[in-house]
Amino acid sequence: MIGFTLANERFISPDNVLGVIRSSAILGVMALGVTFVVISGNLDLSVGSMMSFSTIVVLDLHDQIGPGLAIPAMFALTLCLGAFNGFLVGYLKLNSLIVTLGMLSAIHGLTLTWSGGKNMDIADKAGTWFSVFGQERVLGIPMPILIFLLLASLLGIMLAKTPFGRKVYAVGGNGTAATFSGIRRARTVFTCYLISAFCVATAGLLQASRSLGSQNTVGQGMELEVLAAVILGGASLLGGSGTIFKTVIGVLILGFIQNGLLLVGLQFYVQYVVTWVIIILAVWLDIAAKRGRLLSPIA
Repeated sequence: MIGFTLANERFISPDNVLGVIRSSAILGVMALGVTFVVISGNLDLSVGSMMSFSTIVVLDLHDQIGPGLAIPAMFALTLCLGAFNGFLVGYLKLNSLIVTLGMLSAIHGLTLTWSGGKNMDIADKAGTWFSVFGQERVLGIPMPILIFLLLASLLGIMLAKTPFGRKVYAVGGNGTAATFSGIRRARTVFTCYLISAFCVATAGLLQASRSLGSQNTVGQGMELEVLAAVILGGASLLGGSGTIFKTVIGVLILGFIQNGLLLVGLQFYVQYVVTWVIIILAVWLDIAAKRGRLLSPIA
């Protein structure tokens, strides 16, 4: 942050800071749900494709049945996808990496089928109230930021202060011990994937409302950015640790790094290399912290 500030004084200007937070809000909303999944000891690589699906669906249904019905319908369909993930991972105990990697491809195909391979746009952009979620401001603060902060507060309380939150940590820390303690592991994992799907649907709503149109690949690749933000926030890929507050910090750090790279004159595709480096370093440091040394004792 100091380096970017010295390189370009616009980096810490109020307009740039607010712009970074606003642009990070959609990614942040998705990361909140994935935090539950990661703490429970699982992964969700389908969130990018699922966000594309929710965005396309709500835009398509907007002109067919109106925004008042399109929004709950989109949430219901997205939650069904999350429930399917949760069922396969939680109740059938399949590997979450394989399941969600397969769902990434399947949901992408479902999105293309729904849209007919075409992009979606709202016909009457000037005459709809649908833009309120992505374009309006309250007391000068963009609505996506407010929704992000509100959702982070609610989910943070759920994770830190409720019995369900303690079950998530228990299942991720030691699933066998949690089961023998009377915790229904399958139900807990299933609920975590539902929470993740709800957050993805919210992100899709914000994306659709902000642009009032979308490509059918709008969420492609975002699953890696989401995972990078969650890991950067301190959640362990091995499960059992992490907080919503730290995930918010991880999202903002990733957002400011990407913004800083652009301000110093680097091309946007450099962000992908930086994201990869962040993931590798974060996973390495997480494992090193647990074993007490940077290198494996076997090596």
